[in-house]
Amino acid sequence: MPVIEAKSVTKRYGDITALDSLTLRVERGESFGFLGPNGAGKSTTINIFLDLVRRSSGSLSILGYDPEENPLEVRKRVGALPEAGGLYPRDTPRDHLQFAVRMNGADDDIDELLDRVGIADAADRPIGGFSKGMRQRLRLATALVGQPELLILDEPLGGLDPAGARVFRKTIREERARGATVFFSSHIMDQVELICDRVGIMHGGRLLLTDDVHEFRRRMDTVPQMKLSVEDPPKGLAEQVSDSDRVAQATVDDGMLHLTCRSPADKSAVVRQLDESGVAIADLHSRGPSLEQAFLRTAEAER
Repeated sequence: MPVIEAKSVTKRYGDITALDSLTLRVERGESFGFLGPNGAGKSTTINIFLDLVRRSSGSLSILGYDPEENPLEVRKRVGALPEAGGLYPRDTPRDHLQFAVRMNGADDDIDELLDRVGIADAADRPIGGFSKGMRQRLRLATALVGQPELLILDEPLGGLDPAGARVFRKTIREERARGATVFFSSHIMDQVELICDRVGIMHGGRLLLTDDVHEFRRRMDTVPQMKLSVEDPPKGLAEQVSDSDRVAQATVDDGMLHLTCRSPADKSAVVRQLDESGVAIADLHSRGPSLEQAFLRTAEAER
């Protein structure tokens, strides 16, 4: 049974169709990246999955339940990071997570949750003084409460600096190792490639395609070069990377790792391997098409 199964899900606001006949399956254990520019319908989709917005038509199953008919069953099993909101400025992270643990009937260790997302030192500070990135880390910790079967995250990378993005990637890998399924929206293709198995491309309220993340890169990208900004690159990094069958050439210059891969499709696999091995990637610059260009190419191909 798929964890998420949507069939012809549509949402209309009067004469405006925000989501047009979405049909999608996400299998257990997958990490699925839901990509698209602003206004593509990503947040509408997630809000329907979480029963924050009611669909106009179509059928939907989340972990075997229709969220409109069995919202409590869905909420017990899903960890959610909505696009915004849900944080009270006068609360501390400890207050916020204690409330979330109590409401979920869970027994999570608050300090452990805060440590996982890297804000343990701010556990007792008012949230009102937090940066956007710190708020996003706290929202991620909230989504982890109760060890949910499914994580649904709306633009979780928004506002995160490179260190925050690394924490997010590490957390997602840990959750997948635990057996959780992950569904998250983003408009940052380079970050999605590091942690996703498959991607879905949204544009104008329509799901244009779903694809294996490496296959999508292969079809959209014809340039095998990229640059990675690496914090404190370990000695011999270029030689280590050059040993890979996927890499034709690698050099390190002033904290920047320059790579030429055997093919464009190899880029995401090489970067993911580096990230998972503990190399501190601060930023990634691919010389292929931007995600927006990829969206437009996909939209043109689907017409």
